[in-house]
Amino acid sequence: MKLPANAKLVFKGNIFDTYQWEQDLYDGSTDTFEMLKRPNTIQIIPTANHKVFISNESQPSKGKFFTLLGGRQEDGEDPLETAKRELLEEAGMESDDWELWQVTEPYTKIEWEIYIYIAKNCRKTGQQNLDAGEKIEILELSFDQFVEHVLDPKFCSREIVENFLRMKLEPNKLEEFRKRIFL
Repeated sequence: MKLPANAKLVFKGNIFDTYQWEQDLYDGSTDTFEMLKRPNTIQIIPTANHKVFISNESQPSKGKFFTLLGGRQEDGEDPLETAKRELLEEAGMESDDWELWQVTEPYTKIEWEIYIYIAKNCRKTGQQNLDAGEKIEILELSFDQFVEHVLDPKFCSREIVENFLRMKLEPNKLEEFRKRIFL
């Protein structure tokens, strides 16, 4: 959901900004509505040689967890630029074969989009350049191992879990996705 034109910034945070506006209600009265806004998130499913790469990550406030590679979109940055930057920073990898798989807006009260890209034929071109608050070990997984990790309770990229649960109900769709990320 996008912020209405009459929304006013009432708090500017490091990640979240809070907006409020007066909203006309169906009974003729008005009320103050509120919504958050934050930078978009970019996630990547990198592949090479029939392997999928994910992060076994640790952050001070979260502990250890599995997740897709990625991060926050910076001001003025295109989502694909963010994906390429994050893949290089977090894995020291690059790809010339990118596909936008999906864009989700997980909450109605937060203006926030999550872009998920598939990066095929990735190659190691450098070292990790991690933020001070993250430790990332790159896991190289078979497709079946990748699906197991996505469905693990310690997997934090929740935006794709429902997709994989649905694909498991229709094995031909899971096989189509396997082909999509490797071919």
